[in-house]
Amino acid sequence: MQDTIKAVIAELSPWLATQLTSESTLVQLAIVATSLLLAWVLVRPARTVIDHIFDGRIETARARRFATLLRRLVFPALWLALVGIGAVAAQDAGYGNLITRAASSLLAAWLGIRVISSAIAEPFWAHAAAITAWSIAALNILDLLDPALAFLDGLAFNMGKSHVSVLLVIKAAFMVSVLLYCALAISRLVQSRIAHVPNLTPSIQVLLTQVTRFALVVAAFLISMSAVGIDLSTFAVVGGAIGLGIGFGLQKVVSNLISGIILLLDRSIKPGDVIEVGETYGTVDSLGARCTSVITRDGTEWLIPNEDLITQRVANWSYSTKFVRRRVPIGIAYDSDIDLATALILEAASETERVLKDPVTRCLLKGFGDNSVDLELRYWIDDPEDGISTVTDAVLRKVWKKFQEHHIEIPFPQRDLHIRSDLIRVKIEPPDAS
Repeated sequence: MQDTIKAVIAELSPWLATQLTSESTLVQLAIVATSLLLAWVLVRPARTVIDHIFDGRIETARARRFATLLRRLVFPALWLALVGIGAVAAQDAGYGNLITRAASSLLAAWLGIRVISSAIAEPFWAHAAAITAWSIAALNILDLLDPALAFLDGLAFNMGKSHVSVLLVIKAAFMVSVLLYCALAISRLVQSRIAHVPNLTPSIQVLLTQVTRFALVVAAFLISMSAVGIDLSTFAVVGGAIGLGIGFGLQKVVSNLISGIILLLDRSIKPGDVIEVGETYGTVDSLGARCTSVITRDGTEWLIPNEDLITQRVANWSYSTKFVRRRVPIGIAYDSDIDLATALILEAASETERVLKDPVTRCLLKGFGDNSVDLELRYWIDDPEDGISTVTDAVLRKVWKKFQEHHIEIPFPQRDLHIRSDLIRVKIEPPDAS
């Protein structure tokens, strides 16, 4: 084995010595080294230009990440461009391109990995993309890329009029991933733009955003399929099966989707509304394709299916107006002054910050109960999103203090116990001795 290795080395040594000392190799090495030096010199001015372009225009985290990515790409991009220019000049002069092509492949892989790593947050997929990029670069350097592609294209089968191969599937997956990423990025940009349009209601903004995202995703899928040469008519074969699956297995998903569109169109529930569904009371944070996010006063975020908002009874406290009237029952003792108690209750309500002056607050005598004279305070607020129980708490605390100051008694349930005065004869017999 050692003799074989020595023989191989002995045969390769003259060839390596000839190749490494040839004029073409030295010229290509000089191009790569000179390009590295020039890229190192130019990288600082290029980054200064990028900083000047983005100065004062970076307002979001996404923009900051984009500016950081451009700064990281400057050096490998400059080096790659300079190597490419030098390689073209060397070929025109009659020199080879083995080393410059290898350098270009490695630099392109380096550039692609930096772009992919910034776009993919998941470490597993980022590492997988890096391994794929370096593998393609290695195959290109060894002149094995075309044979590898031909091998993958040979692993195929026919589906209708389309020739489906492993290479075609890989291309389709790559195209779908790239175009879906671009479509979602564009949809986020459109969403941010729509959110700043003052004449659109929140529900219309959400509807436009959802429709735009759906259209972009569908367009990305269709464009990617057409780009790799897949006949779209072949999807008609499985269309019936997909429709049947949607009808049975995804009926709840489709129902929630349609319900969400109905909610957006009729604007019965929109972001910012204060709603009550069953035992859930809170503010609508967002309307999604499947569910609606409702945040309660204690910070809990409930994801309520859109279908429930259509089929169940929903109290929207701010549907047509934010004015909400609250009714608070208050009982006083029978020996208390009703007029004084009414005046104190109205005074307490008027001193509470969130209680409106108009409409007028009222205190009515509702009836005579078993233990108390039943009064009812009726007041209005216009900010139900800040909570309703907190206002009642503030009013009742003020009422309690005023009742204490003016000796108005709040009764508690009482029961009268009548004891008859007749004598009760009790006969006590001694225990049986047996």
